[in-house]
Amino acid sequence: MTQIEFDSLTPGKPVSIDVDGKPVFVARVGEEVFAVSNICTHGYAELSDGELDGDIIECWLHGAQFDLRTGAVITLPATIALETFAVDRNENMVTISSIVKEK
Repeated sequence: MTQIEFDSLTPGKPVSIDVDGKPVFVARVGEEVFAVSNICTHGYAELSDGELDGDIIECWLHGAQFDLRTGAVITLPATIALETFAVDRNENMVTISSIVKEK
């Protein structure tokens, strides 16, 4: 697991962190925080370099879009959902688990 301060996360500006050896994309959307795999399931590009629009991330390489809440694919060319990680917020501390959330 990895911890990060909530106040260090800027809304609309995703960050890439390492969680127990896994590259994880972390984004603050309003008062919520989401964590998904940072690697696009189609083009294997880093999603943290993509465009964030609300709770949707678009891969910069081929334009695949994913829902940060569920990891689900929204637009092609990706066909495989992203892994999503458990996020727990306790006041200003956000804990991201290396355990993949159940779908």
